[in-house]
Amino acid sequence: MSKKKWKIPSSYVIIMAIVVLVAILSWVLPGGAYEYVDPDASTLQPIAGTYHEVDSNPQGVASVIMAPISGFMDSVDIILYTLVIGGYLAVVMKTGAIDAAIGATIRRLKGREKLLIPVLMLIFSFAGAAFGIEEETLPFFPVLIPVLLAAGYDTLVGLSVIKMGAALGVMGSIANPFAVAIASRFAGISMADGIVVRLVLLAIYIPAGIIFTMRYAEKVRRDPTKSLVYAQAEENRKFFLKETDMDNLPELTTKRKLILVVFVVSFLIMIWGVLAWEDLGITIWPTMGWWFPELAGVFLAASVIVAVIARMGDEEFMDTFINGCKDLLSVAVIIGVARGVSIVMSDARITDTILHFGESLLVNTSSVVFSLCTYVIYLVLSFFVPSSSGLATLSMGIMAPLADFAGVGREIVVIAYAAANSMLALVAPTCGLLMGVLTMTRTSYVTWMKFVGKFLLMIGLLTMVVLAGATILMG
Repeated sequence: MSKKKWKIPSSYVIIMAIVVLVAILSWVLPGGAYEYVDPDASTLQPIAGTYHEVDSNPQGVASVIMAPISGFMDSVDIILYTLVIGGYLAVVMKTGAIDAAIGATIRRLKGREKLLIPVLMLIFSFAGAAFGIEEETLPFFPVLIPVLLAAGYDTLVGLSVIKMGAALGVMGSIANPFAVAIASRFAGISMADGIVVRLVLLAIYIPAGIIFTMRYAEKVRRDPTKSLVYAQAEENRKFFLKETDMDNLPELTTKRKLILVVFVVSFLIMIWGVLAWEDLGITIWPTMGWWFPELAGVFLAASVIVAVIARMGDEEFMDTFINGCKDLLSVAVIIGVARGVSIVMSDARITDTILHFGESLLVNTSSVVFSLCTYVIYLVLSFFVPSSSGLATLSMGIMAPLADFAGVGREIVVIAYAAANSMLALVAPTCGLLMGVLTMTRTSYVTWMKFVGKFLLMIGLLTMVVLAGATILMG
């Protein structure tokens, strides 16, 4: 009888295991509390040196069972927003506007395929930075890889254009609802906080990724034997060129162009609504102070507008929208489950005890060292909890207040988290999407690591330099 192959537990299992661990710790650790700058504020900022012990409140089986339920109740705003985003993206994708835009770009650059690499990487990077496109990239692999193969490149170029292009955008997220928005929510800051630093990172990531991909692509085009997948090149060409469906890409009609305008404008409105314009010295328009309820309303309205433009019937619209919500239901569930960890800690009165332990470690630590350690910690955590939303919900309640003790802005923690989590999603075998894409493109994990390893090491070092610089300037 063969042994059953061990596999890494899912994010849900890992997070529930942490809930159980926290419940056990509540019987061991003493209760504790800090004094806060403003106890009535929505974001509690602990005052260093004010920790004192209080009676603990050990958590039992009932608390563990209720943890995800309480997590849902406490996160209803971000969960609703996530579901609405899923519905909105589904409605836009249903119209064929995104596919048509890609198809129009390919046709316009016919004969100048070399330009496909920077153009498409910019498109996927923007999508990653604006709304965290990940699973949504899957339909583009069977469409774009044949095009790039026909142009003389290999499958790794297609992987880099789509997968890495989107990931680099997510690493420097402007308004990604599944990473920066959730992390900011649980860090108690605005999504606009730290946006300048994230833009600086994007200005590094995207050109670096394009240059890296184009250099490799040109090397392969000139000498196909230089391809890391040269041994299976002929097999790949037969498989992918046979599967191509380029002729069936939709046309970029006036209707679809209008839908794309609505799509872009909706995200611009989101950024406008959350930015603290007064703090930036801009008084031309008011600071709206929008957050998840208002943003959900924006995207719900945009969904209806897109449906009207596309002339969808009410049944088709609702079916599409609800199916889109279903696609992100797993994200909503993991947010609630992960939030349960913080609730159990808070109910046990050990959150401040753990913060005090962190404060003790940070007594002689500089703000720069804290920022760099935060990035490294998130690299490790992202291996075990690859879900961006799950990791943000799980960790921000601890990591963000620790930044207060180190004299570091909480936005630095959010930036470090987003950059680390998305970079690990490009290499961690625990990331189901990555492994699925490698299987889809007939690429071994070892080959992919050989392709991206040195580049991502360089990106990691550059990220740490920017984090250190931002910490110094903000200090």
